[in-house]
Amino acid sequence: MIRSGNEDNFTVDTNVTRGIFVVADGMGGHAAGEVASEMAVQIIQRELASVTTLESDDVAMLTAETLRKANRAIHDRTLTEVDKQGMGTTASVLLIAATRYLIGQVGDSRVYLMRDGALTQLTKDHSYVQEQVDAGFLTPEQARYHPYSNVITRCVGASPEVEPDIYRGEVRTGDLFLVASDGLTGMVDDRRLSQLLGSRADPDRKVHALISEANGRGGLDNITAIIVQVVESGEAVSSGDDTMEVRAVG
Repeated sequence: MIRSGNEDNFTVDTNVTRGIFVVADGMGGHAAGEVASEMAVQIIQRELASVTTLESDDVAMLTAETLRKANRAIHDRTLTEVDKQGMGTTASVLLIAATRYLIGQVGDSRVYLMRDGALTQLTKDHSYVQEQVDAGFLTPEQARYHPYSNVITRCVGASPEVEPDIYRGEVRTGDLFLVASDGLTGMVDDRRLSQLLGSRADPDRKVHALISEANGRGGLDNITAIIVQVVESGEAVSSGDDTMEVRAVG
């Protein structure tokens, strides 16, 4: 509702064995943020395209190295192009295959899981206010309205090296995943997210409801949301059956 340009980028890449879902929220201004987020999404999609299973530890290492590769490419560009100095991006990567999920995380875009009516934030923000919460100086509610709530402490491209967080877990039939930029989660609290995600609407309607809610509360930032609804998990993935409903809007 406020910004004239969109520095968010996302991708959805699915086949019969796995799904790759990425949200990147760029920063830097003068279109540089858009360049950083687009570079990150393209590199991540390309480097992870060959993944077919999440059973091996190799995939976790590949995901972390992919985010480091995106970081190096973006940072190198800030050194050679004056108008790109200071650009960077968040990156939240969700991979789903068979009965497993894996997440690679840098920044404050988030991945949530709705399971059996309960909403859980799977990722932890790399942000100033999250550090203050971890240290006991702020409550989560205070952090939400803190004047530095949008200050991140780790991103892709700002420095020569970055260390991604990796999360792994089990996928069950009926699970619903949300991958979103802080244009959504900064405007809509977890209680309201849970209500909207827990409705009986289909994934497409849920995505639009989330974006409408964020815009209704001011829409101060670009809003990107991907919803992945697991219809079946397990052997159905390898047999080629339809296992996921996906809706994404950015």
